[in-house]
Amino acid sequence: MKPNATTISTLYVVEELVPRLNAVDNQIEKTISAIINAGQASQIERYSKLQAEFQLELTMIRMNLEHLLKRYSQELAAVVNDPRQDVLLTLDAYEATAIENAKQLYRRVQALQTQGVT
Repeated sequence: MKPNATTISTLYVVEELVPRLNAVDNQIEKTISAIINAGQASQIERYSKLQAEFQLELTMIRMNLEHLLKRYSQELAAVVNDPRQDVLLTLDAYEATAIENAKQLYRRVQALQTQGVT
């Protein structure tokens, strides 16, 4: 492994990252749809644009994570079957960026919900 290489645990990918990404997708849809349905015309346009921005970001994240999931499919399958098979996966620059962006998107959606807009 290269020094300073970005790594991630297979267990984290399976138990945290993928489920949170799916939750963010659902939260985006529910939260922004609720805002749009209850909002005024100015809010509808703003939140429709925000929804499109979130969906684009989510698509980009999923594309890069798909690469990670394919590259390490055997390691991920092993940890699904036995959590003791947890290993560190080395991320390429795009995968590392996707994971950081997923964390940021999760925080943004959580903040949107806690601002009382739902």
